[in-house]
Amino acid sequence: MSQQQLGRGPLRSRQPGSPPPAPDDDPAGSPPARFVGWLGGLGCAAAGYGVFQFLFSVLPDSLDGSAARYVIAGISGLGTSVAAWLAAALLRARTAAAAVDAARVPAVGPAAMAPGAPGPLPKVFSAAYDALVDQVSVVDDPERGRLTGWPHSLGEDSPSRPTPVGTAYGLHIMLDLGVPYGRLSTGDLVDTLWRLRLPDGGWSARSQGSEARPEVTALVLGALARAGTSAERLAAEVDHCASGFTRQLDRAGQESTHVVTTVLRGLLRAAPRSDVLPLLREALADGAISDPRRDHLRCWGHRLHPPYGRPSPLHTAQAVVALDRAARVLGEDGDARAARARTAREDGVRWLLSCPDAPHDTCPDLENLHEEVRRPRTDDPSRHEVLNVRHFTASWLVRALLSPGALEIARADGLEDEWRVRLDGALAAVWAGQSDGIWYWGRGAGTDLRRPMWMTYQGLSALRAHAVWMYQPGG
Repeated sequence: MSQQQLGRGPLRSRQPGSPPPAPDDDPAGSPPARFVGWLGGLGCAAAGYGVFQFLFSVLPDSLDGSAARYVIAGISGLGTSVAAWLAAALLRARTAAAAVDAARVPAVGPAAMAPGAPGPLPKVFSAAYDALVDQVSVVDDPERGRLTGWPHSLGEDSPSRPTPVGTAYGLHIMLDLGVPYGRLSTGDLVDTLWRLRLPDGGWSARSQGSEARPEVTALVLGALARAGTSAERLAAEVDHCASGFTRQLDRAGQESTHVVTTVLRGLLRAAPRSDVLPLLREALADGAISDPRRDHLRCWGHRLHPPYGRPSPLHTAQAVVALDRAARVLGEDGDARAARARTAREDGVRWLLSCPDAPHDTCPDLENLHEEVRRPRTDDPSRHEVLNVRHFTASWLVRALLSPGALEIARADGLEDEWRVRLDGALAAVWAGQSDGIWYWGRGAGTDLRRPMWMTYQGLSALRAHAVWMYQPGG
């Protein structure tokens, strides 16, 4: 499989200390381009005159007089002058266009910066931290006590009361950034998440009311575990989450790729020895579908049961990330079900690498998605609770392609160039979505933008993962 073209040519990622591009990587360095540049350098008139003199001296005397020789040589010289001018103008236009394109591509990674100069990532991380600290919400609730955290999005018009989802993602961000300067206590965020726990256990999103939902509960439990909460304190909530996440009690959740992958990732952090983890992994692997448009490779749609929906890069990336993490925690050897999960995960990576479109920083595989998770309300089964879920697709592609197993598969299949091109494209799309370390979600075709906490977490997480992968010690 050849490298896909990114507008003006193959996109190649250079490692720190790697040699500069070979001459054939330079569009102005090819032999035809050098010849045209040399010819244009002589000047169009000089080139035409040279051709005129040459033809006049070699045309046979048998032609009907000197006038004919002058006419033939003159026309040829004039044509050469025009051709040289057009070729030189075309070369200049192509070079200028390449420079403009290069200026538009976000500078990402060491390849875009001068040797020894600091990259843009520390500034982005610092700006994100400052913005989150400045906009943290502190509310004294008469029933729950002091709440410190964030709502679903930054800058909401309504009173910014902390929510479980916003605060859990904020806690993840603080842990990713290392909580510099001590301006915000992760302990306060942890205490707030426990205070936001529902009376009967578990957590729910703001739009889900007072009934705990497994995807939100698993998200919060994962954040609490990562912040150092003991397994003993988490155990009751883990059991509550697992016992309620069955096909009988939550059919809509069990059939949703997004919900299952979210629960699997959260419980892998909070309860790595839970008996429910192999079952969730098996359900996820069994929900893969075959895509005839991409060599019948298996991938995922938005559902794990019929009707599965169309093959989805977003949901395939989510499944790859979840299955890769499960492989690191649970292993993949000695069990037929684990082997099936490994095969599905590897096919998912190959499916992501087989994207036929270009350029890969704007291809359809990177389109953000919106889906709804509809559940019957327990108090009135004739009505439904609707959870609106938006997905930052590019960040999931980066995380899937940077998973430990993805590069192994690409190297084994001889697809490392494809892996690198698609990773660079997804990373450029992630970088383009932020301003001063905060990511924006546009609503519709207008200018009304939101700054959801989950989007900033996913953007920062993707950039951080890539920076760690790119690092090479000197010497």
